[in-house]
Amino acid sequence: MSRSLYIPEGYKSALNLRETQHAIKYIKDVFQQALSFALTLDRVSAPLIVAKGSGINDDLNGVERKVDFDIKETGTDAEVVQSLAKWKRMALYRYGYTAGEGIYTDMNAIRRDDDTDNTHSIFVDQWDWEKVITREQRNVEFLKDTVKSVVKAISYTKRKVSLRYPAIAGKICEDVFFITAQELEDMYPDKTGHERERLITKEHKTVFLMGIGGKLRSGKKHDGRAPDYDDWSLNGDILFWDDVLDDSLEISSMGIRVDETSLKTQLAECGAEDRMQYKYHKMIADGTLPLTVGGGIGQSRLCMLLLNKAHIGEVQSSIWTDEMVQKCAESGITLL
Repeated sequence: MSRSLYIPEGYKSALNLRETQHAIKYIKDVFQQALSFALTLDRVSAPLIVAKGSGINDDLNGVERKVDFDIKETGTDAEVVQSLAKWKRMALYRYGYTAGEGIYTDMNAIRRDDDTDNTHSIFVDQWDWEKVITREQRNVEFLKDTVKSVVKAISYTKRKVSLRYPAIAGKICEDVFFITAQELEDMYPDKTGHERERLITKEHKTVFLMGIGGKLRSGKKHDGRAPDYDDWSLNGDILFWDDVLDDSLEISSMGIRVDETSLKTQLAECGAEDRMQYKYHKMIADGTLPLTVGGGIGQSRLCMLLLNKAHIGEVQSSIWTDEMVQKCAESGITLL
């Protein structure tokens, strides 16, 4: 295993398998309604596959291999999505959404190159959401207000879950601590990115780490981000402290999206100017696509957090190494 498997001492799930399945559905029903209300979002259908070479798929860090295949009838190739970051913005334009309105959808993806551990799986399920904003709203304060709305929806869901399942203790801290990746590096210059996240989240419980993607003063990036959807100066990750894992848990990556200026700058920084050949990029450059804010919220990770689970495989079905399956079984962690 490329990552280490963490087995909490004395861990035992508070819910059995059948109760867990009921609770997963309850969380998803409650949270997506709360998120929709908080951000004024409509639910829409979304693709599992997109045309290969269309430029619409998420490149993540630019090195992950996409799952692709040929289509007999059309004679063309398709790719399984890695996320819907670009598709959502195109959809808002096509569907005629205006400022203050947005969409969310269930996104399923396969990330074949991910290393698996307690919180990582090659199967990704999340709520992908996107909302049209004005140019005046492209600022840090608007971003922070949006983050607070998402956190309140998560906290509300946790309260509902605890009422239905009293064995699930704990609550979500709604007091979000905001800090930039550069500020965090300055605080802990000798630590790795994840070590910094763990330290700051253990102290503040709920953290929004801002400004991810570009190089810091050390010459290193806190973490990778594709250059063509998030504006690296107006994005971040929502982190919660997970008592079961004794670690920080990233639930959402989100941000205000690139405009014509930040798109050009970030593509140049990554040496990816060739992407301007694609329709999506051209429509940002010429102002056709609306300005937006959006993100993804991990469904399985949220279920892990709210149900006090030790492994993401307790709330989703995926494929794991034989070694991980054996160690989990020996430790009383039942993988679906």
